[in-house]
Amino acid sequence: MKTKPPAPVKINVITLGCSKNITDSEVLLRQLDHAKFKISHDAPDLNQDVVIINTCGFINDAKQESIETILEVISAKKQGLIKKVIVTGCLSARYNDELKKEIPEVDAYFGVNNFKEILEYIGKDFRFDLMDERILTTPSHYAYLKIAEGCDRSCSFCAIPLIRGGHISKPPENIIHEATLLAENGVKELILIAQDLTYYGVDIFQKRALGSLLEELSKVKGIEWIRLQYAYPAAFPMDILKVINSKENICKYLDIPFQHINDSMLKSMNRGIDSRMTYNLIEAIRKEVPGIALRTSLIVGYPGETDREFNELLDFVTEIKFDRLGIFLYSHEEGTKAYKLKDKVSNKVKQERADILMQLQETISQTKNDELIGKTLKVIIDRKEGEYFIGRTEFDSPEVDNEVLIPDTSIKNLPGQFKNVKITSAEAFDLFGKFA
Repeated sequence: MKTKPPAPVKINVITLGCSKNITDSEVLLRQLDHAKFKISHDAPDLNQDVVIINTCGFINDAKQESIETILEVISAKKQGLIKKVIVTGCLSARYNDELKKEIPEVDAYFGVNNFKEILEYIGKDFRFDLMDERILTTPSHYAYLKIAEGCDRSCSFCAIPLIRGGHISKPPENIIHEATLLAENGVKELILIAQDLTYYGVDIFQKRALGSLLEELSKVKGIEWIRLQYAYPAAFPMDILKVINSKENICKYLDIPFQHINDSMLKSMNRGIDSRMTYNLIEAIRKEVPGIALRTSLIVGYPGETDREFNELLDFVTEIKFDRLGIFLYSHEEGTKAYKLKDKVSNKVKQERADILMQLQETISQTKNDELIGKTLKVIIDRKEGEYFIGRTEFDSPEVDNEVLIPDTSIKNLPGQFKNVKITSAEAFDLFGKFA
């Protein structure tokens, strides 16, 4: 009588936080898949053999979400649904000792990028030759592409260098190989990410090399859009603008977090740029790449921000009219330089300032979207939702930016395809259209 082979061990990877964490989880999933585990990602079913939680430890809200997720999974373990719980990522890298003391029910804690150690802990070998391969957790037509790890900046409010260490550029040949593999598997849009894109290459070539990397990536067959997220403004490499403007498959889109505009705030934040330099940089970017969409993020409630500094920030947004805008409430992070400053701005005032800024941005976005009515835009279809196909223009990143809604015309297999869409109406953060 033949015996049944044992069922494969089920491992669910839960990812919290930013796109960098997403790519880390995707690398880990590829390793687990090769090791013949039955893998899932963010599965609602807690009946698993092993759950690996990839945590975020960037700001207070993210830390709280990570802790709540750990406690929820531990509760399922106590009920006998889960055999082992492993915690990795930014939170456990930053608070390893504290977590071991406060939540001892977790079987093992690891920091960031400890793929080899995790595989060894569960009794498998780590395959270095698979490091450029991933199992995507995003829709199959777009993928995040991490070109560097860590950060050499010393922004006073940011704990990332404490967690992920100094800047390490990924060798260009590895990036091109990874991009080629992604394209061969159906990816059409690459979203370049790093803690600081514009610092790419300094550690390898002793000079900034993002421009030359973009030149090579633009040649990868099958990639129709390349998008840049998180370009640090200080010492911005102006040569990349000519590349963006000259390559049809590089989106006229730039995510460049300015954080503030008041000189005293920028100095205390240690941003390496002042108000005049900021205005000049924005003017140069828009002149070099006509029609570019600029996304920025700003911080409200930084220690010492009075109504005067906040009003200057309001005037900045009013004048510049960013295409996309994100707001962070200042988070007082231990270990950072700003932690020594007294956090004088109340949470109530922080939220009020954030609301005022977003109301202003809503008006700006509505005006910009109204100007698109009647125009035909190239749109990538991300998904079907209810009665609509949902897509994006080259001016929009997934998850954080505007979307284009097209009524369902019963066309099948549209997600992942590019379509020309005529814009028929607009809301502040959504466009509506029909297939042209």
